[in-house]
Order: sequence, then structure tokens, then C-alpha cells
Amino acid sequence: MSNRRSVRTYDGKLISESDREKLQQLIDRADNPYNIPIEYRFLEPGKHDLKSPVLSGETLYLAGKMKRVPHFEEAFGYSLESIVLGACELGIGTVWIGGTMNREKFEEAMELQPDEVMPCVTPVGYPAKKNALRENMMRKGVKADWRYDLSQIISEDEVGKPLSEGSMKLYGQALEMVRWAPSAVNKQPWRIIIKENNVHFYEKPDKGYVSESTGDLQKIDVGIAMYHFVLGMGGDAASVEFFIEDPKLPVPAEWQYIASYRKVWR
Repeated sequence: MSNRRSVRTYDGKLISESDREKLQQLIDRADNPYNIPIEYRFLEPGKHDLKSPVLSGETLYLAGKMKRVPHFEEAFGYSLESIVLGACELGIGTVWIGGTMNREKFEEAMELQPDEVMPCVTPVGYPAKKNALRENMMRKGVKADWRYDLSQIISEDEVGKPLSEGSMKLYGQALEMVRWAPSAVNKQPWRIIIKENNVHFYEKPDKGYVSESTGDLQKIDVGIAMYHFVLGMGGDAASVEFFIEDPKLPVPAEWQYIASYRKVWR
């Protein structure tokens, strides 16, 4: 997770058949805590006239679609991030793309139905040895290598109260992985409150990140952060228990409760 970065400049080479098979294995294993089915497809730019103005050298995309049901955004973020991190281990670059693309062409290639949504796509390919100037400017513009301090996004018992030594020992590694999760324009909209060993995830929304075609992009970001947390807690969902039960904690009015986890003791 600490080594993965968004890649917008690719070397123009097709990924090998071996790597494509490994990507497919990642897709086949991808799941989400809401058990919402997601259909992924590889899409070829030339075949479908697919493009994004923020990319160069890409030769293949991966897109996913699903029914527009409650929690689809969080489920999608969780699922696709598992593939994205697996791709990084294979040396394959990715970047989350939600709006900067000719979406109509992508949705046509995905054969999107009226009750379905395609929240985001990602190119999959080998990173170029040198970034395009455009990519360097984008990374600088969103401060891509900057993250909030843990104390700014995670509290214990109540908003603003620092984590206890015990919570840091139990959750510190996982929370640090959450801190480095990617998000749209690097807004980092997740907030976490730990109370009685329950880890509650919230969305701190910003204006301009919700649309009919994508859903709430920042809920997708929280789903990504949730996957980072689960991975940091032991590498699989068996190490924690997922549940949705708003604890009704006193939080800022704009915060939206998303979901919770508790440690599974063995």
C-alpha cells in the first residue's frame, strides 16, 4: 500500500497474457462486505474508442458495473481497490478514473443497463519510465504525496479525542494503512471513531462529488479506506467482523455514518 501510486503515463505496451491471467484471478477473488455482485470487464481503447484526457500510453482498461442498490459505492470502492493493490504487486499501474473520460463510450462498451451503474474505471498497464509533464502537474496540484495526520481523521470515544495507547497497539498499523488510501482529488473524506473496540467509519462529504453516473465518489473512497483497514488488520475479512449499526455518536451534522468493524478475538 505504501508503494502504490496512481499511474497516468504508460509505456504503450500490451500487458502480457500471463499478467492478464493473474489480473483475472484477482478479479475472480474480489469481493465486498455487502455481498453486492460486480461485473468486471477488460476494455480495449481502440476497439471501443475509449479515452481519457489525463492519460497517455494506455492500452487496456478495467471497468466494473453493478446494480444501483444501497451501498453500491462503498462495495465498489472496496472491491476494485483489492484488484488495484494486487495489480501493483504485479508491477501493473492503475489510477481511479471517475469523470475524466468519454463516459458514454465506456458505458456503451460495458452494455450498461438502465438499473446499472459504472462508477469508475482504471487503465491497467506498465508504467512509463518517465511521467508526462501533465501527470507531474496533476500530482502537484492535488498534493498527491500528502496525507492528514492520524489525529485529524481518527478519534477515540468522541470527535477530537486522541487514541489511547491500547487502541494504537491494536489498530495502529491498520489505521496508518487507511491514512494512505487514495481518494478523489486527495480529499481523504473518511473519518473514524473507535469506541468500545468498535471502529466506526464516517464520510465527511464535500460538494461536487455526487452524480447520477457515478453515485457518491466519496463513499467509494470510504469503501477503499475500509479495504485498507481490513488488510491492515490481518489480510482477510476473517480478522474483523463487519456490521452496519449507527452508534449515534455526537459527530458534526454533515458527517454520514457508513459502517463499522470489530476485532474478532481468537
